[in-house]
Amino acid sequence: MTIEATTHPEIARSFTLDSLPSAVRILAVTARPGQESADLGGPLYAFRRSGASLSLLCLTLGETAAESTGFTRLEAARPWEVQMAASILGISQVSVASYRDGRLHRYRTSELTGRIRHAVTKYSADLVLVVAPETGDIGDAAVARAATAAALQAGVPLAGRTRPGVSGAWMVDLGAEAEVARAIQKSAAAAHATQSEALPEMISRVDQLGSTEALRWLVSPARVSGQRILPG
Repeated sequence: MTIEATTHPEIARSFTLDSLPSAVRILAVTARPGQESADLGGPLYAFRRSGASLSLLCLTLGETAAESTGFTRLEAARPWEVQMAASILGISQVSVASYRDGRLHRYRTSELTGRIRHAVTKYSADLVLVVAPETGDIGDAAVARAATAAALQAGVPLAGRTRPGVSGAWMVDLGAEAEVARAIQKSAAAAHATQSEALPEMISRVDQLGSTEALRWLVSPARVSGQRILPG
């Protein structure tokens, strides 16, 4: 399934961070709907404000998630929630695959790698962004493994959003943009109406982040032929 999300108007390149890798086209890859907002919303905002275009590949429909009262058929509702969240975050293109939610670790890495590699080519990405394996669950680890292989094949760097203090991590400070960034991140998360019961906990986690995000290289520019060294 491919869903084209509406974009925000083009934003001027007035937001530049020395610690933010320079990239023109970012592809975010997630295991399930909602992660583009709750986990990657801060970094995606920073990239968007730096002038980069954003694309998203979500590998599952999120059908095994907890369901709020009054909703049925999560596999039908959640992809549209991703579309709405993507519009809020400024993600211009969204693809939602139908691998089984909660079972990504059971697929062949080569199969997931092929799907991610296709998205890298389709969106002409020059940087891939995922949830780092030490931050997420077994599904996120499967995504990170497959994305690592895909990035190496495609010759593009791969960054993972991680926790402060993790070896190799560096901090991105949103600075004066932090309040706006977090408000947009929370609004995007709220678009996932089927998961509304989890929203207060997610908002609490975002509030604790303050103005900073931690990233680390899973595939550094130095490992990719023909790529110049980026900050970090």
